[in-house]
Parts: sequence; structure tokens; C-alpha cells
Amino acid sequence: MPTSENARAALLDAAERCFAGAGIAQVSDRKVADAAGNTNHSAVRYYFGGREGLLRALIDRHLHALEEPRRAMFERSDSLLGDVRSLVLPTTSVLAALPRPTSRARFLAQALHDPATAALMRQAAGSAPAATVIVGSVEARLSHLDRQVVAARIRLVVDMVSTACADVEARAERDGQAPQWQAVGNFLADAIAGMLLAPISGTDDPPSATQLS
Repeated sequence: MPTSENARAALLDAAERCFAGAGIAQVSDRKVADAAGNTNHSAVRYYFGGREGLLRALIDRHLHALEEPRRAMFERSDSLLGDVRSLVLPTTSVLAALPRPTSRARFLAQALHDPATAALMRQAAGSAPAATVIVGSVEARLSHLDRQVVAARIRLVVDMVSTACADVEARAERDGQAPQWQAVGNFLADAIAGMLLAPISGTDDPPSATQLS
């Protein structure tokens, strides 16, 4: 791997760790460079064009790792649970494959709730076509339910997976134990499928997806 690629990878890994621990807004580009062992304090600007480019690269790295596993699992899906597993299990599998201790789940949770980074994540959705196709299949399988309710429940899926994985990752680092990511993924997929299929109460005024975002 060329030196420049090593430097980029080191900066990405350092940024992920720093953002996960302290929050995205609280970590300077210089601190990221220091954490990566890079003596050039302008390294983030040099390699990524600045903070936004760094964040985009972090998001793209994760989405790229999910794309092929999701596509392959979805091709074998024949049920709502199969669709949900296609969305969820690649995430926990990617986390399981990372060197321990991991920071990615906590970074993604931070990114989801940081307004500027959340906007970048929405923009990056176009580079993750498998997820879009799977969500469309989930919506089709739930066509018997109110569309607004389905949209709101699907929006909750992102929060459920993000929060649960961040909590598991933090607990594993605190306790010094390896996370059981496969079991976590199976549990989340079962719970999410049940939530998506749940009967609707109070159907006179269903919530919109934006009300729950």
C-alpha cells in the first residue's frame, strides 16, 4: 500500500476513535492528525480537503463495506425477516471483522445525531443502492399497513441499530470482552421484524417519519 494510502487510513482510524470518544464537534483536525501520529497538522486538509471530506470518507468507507454483503443476502431473502436480516447482519458482521477495540459503532451513532454529519449521511445514501432496494422490498411487504406508519417505523430502524451497536461496543471496551456481534445482529433483526409487523393503535392520527426523526 503506498505511503499516502497508509496516511489516509491512519487518519480515518484516528478520526473514528476520536469522534467516537469525544464527539465530532469537539475534535479538531489537528487532534485527528496528532492521534494518527502525523506531524503535519494540516494532514486532514491535505488528504481529504478538510473536515467535510474526512467525514464523507468515513461514511463512504462504512457504506462500501456493507454494500456487497447486503446485496448477496437480499438475493436469498423470501420474507420480511429475510429483508431485515439483509439490512442488519452486514452491519454487525463488519463490526465483528474490525480490530478490537472498535470505535465505528459509536462514531456512527455520533454521526447520526450530529446535524451536519447526519446531512452527509443522507447524501451518501445514493452510494448504497442495496439498502434502498431492501427498504423498498420491506415497504412492499408491509403494504397492508398505513404508509406513514411504515415510513416512521423504518426511520426507527436506523436509530435502533445505531444505538444498540454503540452500546454493545462501549460495554465491550469497558468490560474488556469481545462483543457477540452475531447474536446482537440476530436479536436486532428479530426485534425489528416484530416491530415492523406490529398492529397499529390510534390509526386516526398516524405519526409521520419526520415527527419521529
